[in-house]
Amino acid sequence: MLRSGKLFFAMCLCWGVHTPVYAGAEHGEARGELLYSTHCGACHSGQIHWREKKLAADWDSLAAQVRRWQANIGLAWNEEEIEDTAHYLNAAYYHFPTAGAKGSPGNY
Repeated sequence: MLRSGKLFFAMCLCWGVHTPVYAGAEHGEARGELLYSTHCGACHSGQIHWREKKLAADWDSLAAQVRRWQANIGLAWNEEEIEDTAHYLNAAYYHFPTAGAKGSPGNY
């Protein structure tokens, strides 16, 4: 019984650490990561972002691909959701300069 109590405590602790990041993130990379993992992660692995013939070559084309694919699968995201997801992908995989991009606080 003591072991299951420790496991429960550890699970609660882990959940509590991650929850504020998403609960308080109205915009930004954390929200983009949540949107991507919820709606895109089932079909995309990290390998798709490293392939030679990737369609994202800079910040604008990355945002355009996010806009294209969310429309293709009928998500009807607003511009902030598109930007947040593009910022997450850029920070995680691409590292394109984003200075001057709409909704960008600078380079991620």
